[in-house]
Amino acid sequence: MTTGFQHLHSFLAYIVLAGILFSFVVALYGALSNKTFTEKDRKFGLLGMVLLHIQLLVGIILYFLSPLGLSNLSGEAMGDSMSRLYALEHPLINILAVALVTIGYSRAKKLTESRSKFRSIYMFYGIGFILILSRIPWNAWLN
Repeated sequence: MTTGFQHLHSFLAYIVLAGILFSFVVALYGALSNKTFTEKDRKFGLLGMVLLHIQLLVGIILYFLSPLGLSNLSGEAMGDSMSRLYALEHPLINILAVALVTIGYSRAKKLTESRSKFRSIYMFYGIGFILILSRIPWNAWLN
């Protein structure tokens, strides 16, 4: 069961990264071209956020099932960079990224000016995207 969740989490990561990047690019283009923020633009932002929340749910389940997750949190694991990445850094930084994306989307819904809405999405999604990229276990992902 753990292997299935690991494969799902890895597969979804590609889709999530593409969704967030797409939402970011649409919002950046909208802000730079002084477009009016439409319902379609809101749904593009929602797409990235929903995909990220699904990935978070799968990741939380995996964190409690996998021997690399919660059960790996010990004094010894903090000395090993890979154990620390899986048990602490990856989950915490990605939860922070999810929170930032959610804040960016929520702010955009409340703002009234189109350019501000686009800016809220591209700024928060961009920071979240960079945070996610910084904590991907690249050695496991690229093998």
